[in-house]
Amino acid sequence: MKLKTVLLTAALSAGLVAGAVQAQERVFFGIATGGTGGTYYPLGGMLAQVISNNADIEGKKLSATAETGNASVANASLLGRESIESAFVAADILDAAYNGRNQFEGKAMKNLRALGALYPETVQLIAQEGITSFNDLEGKSISSGSPGSGQWQLLGDLLAAHGMSRDSVTEDYSSFSQSAEKIKDGNLDASLITAGSPTSSLVELTNSHTVNVIPLSGAAIKELQKTQPYYASTILPAGTYKGIDKDVETIAVRAIWATHSGLSDEIAYAVTKALYENTETLGKVHVKGKEITLERALESVSIPLHPGAERYYREKGIID
Repeated sequence: MKLKTVLLTAALSAGLVAGAVQAQERVFFGIATGGTGGTYYPLGGMLAQVISNNADIEGKKLSATAETGNASVANASLLGRESIESAFVAADILDAAYNGRNQFEGKAMKNLRALGALYPETVQLIAQEGITSFNDLEGKSISSGSPGSGQWQLLGDLLAAHGMSRDSVTEDYSSFSQSAEKIKDGNLDASLITAGSPTSSLVELTNSHTVNVIPLSGAAIKELQKTQPYYASTILPAGTYKGIDKDVETIAVRAIWATHSGLSDEIAYAVTKALYENTETLGKVHVKGKEITLERALESVSIPLHPGAERYYREKGIID
């Protein structure tokens, strides 16, 4: 009887040890995205799944998770502190963080590295029916996201370009989903939302409430683009949202998948490969996933590439 007990104990111990070894064979990899009402979050979730299903390093499986975040400025700061392995960051914010400009004045994050470009994020200025132009916003309430965020910075730039200031409007700091709800309830006049279109929170809003998408074009925008070259002119196509039956001229900035210099070359190579060799899967989750291509992987990338990602691009002939 004692022998059986000893053998059982030994077997259980061996099982626990084997389980611990198996647990050590998984390498965890985080992706900071954005709020649930934007595009970062659903694409980040599918990217995490793609990595988990396709990436491994030296026989160890990569286990990726997408985490909700406060978008570009907060995500860049997370990377600067090396508090997460990767994050989605708008190209202009990533450049400012690396070089210590604008919100990052005196706080340059030289450890930031790029993995690759994703898709263009469309600047969508959504407003109540009576507002048809940017100048109509004077004296109105508008949400621009958290103070210091990329959205907040953009609103200031747009106001200045149109000869206005922050004192010209009443600012609200709600998230995409919160601002959509406030517009629907009549508690907010407008919201500035930069995200891949269609944006889920706006789909829900326009399905039950009539809004205008305000054009961002003309002389004021051309002046803005001289100081903010990352903002490219684009079109929000008719039919993107219910009730939007005409093309709307606006601007867009590309989203970048970024990391930090502390990430190993092996992991950076594996996740970059997993992304660009499984773009069709991402396209099934969101229409913007179809715009992620290897050919445009370095578009709007102005900071150094991570050596692991660079190795992948060299193998594919994207860089010499």
